[in-house]
Amino acid sequence: MSGLIAIGTVVRPQGRVGEVRVLPLTDDPRRFAELEGCYLMPPDQGEYRAIEGCRFQGRMPVVKLEGCDSIAAAEGVVGRLLGIPLAECRSLPPGRFYAFELVGCEVLTPEGARLGRIDDVWESPAHDLWVVRGAGREVLVPAVSAIVESVDLAARRVVVRPPEGLLQL
Repeated sequence: MSGLIAIGTVVRPQGRVGEVRVLPLTDDPRRFAELEGCYLMPPDQGEYRAIEGCRFQGRMPVVKLEGCDSIAAAEGVVGRLLGIPLAECRSLPPGRFYAFELVGCEVLTPEGARLGRIDDVWESPAHDLWVVRGAGREVLVPAVSAIVESVDLAARRVVVRPPEGLLQL
């Protein structure tokens, strides 16, 4: 199966019956309770597992995966990502997008100067940082409205107005 997006990371076993604690990589951790199954990643193709149960401890989902019936089995999936097909991603309002959709987009200034391509998106407490690589260097561009002028996912193009000095860092 290709086209998977990670929505959580298995961080440790929970209890004695094979449940695992999951660090959510989604804005809505309650989503885990709605899933019938997910894919253990890597490998990129993933290995499908039904979700037999889900409960929460605070914001952390505690998930019972098919085939995980012991502490040893749960320990065997620690560190793996839980993924869903891209087609199952929830629709976002206009003007909003998923971070993974930005990777590979060309980054330009309003004057048309090419800065590079978005190689990665880092989350920070204040805002995301876009890792833009091009011309043999890397620039971190804050994803804030004062800098980002437009995002055109169909054209795979982002226009930014970097403040003075940002490109020299």
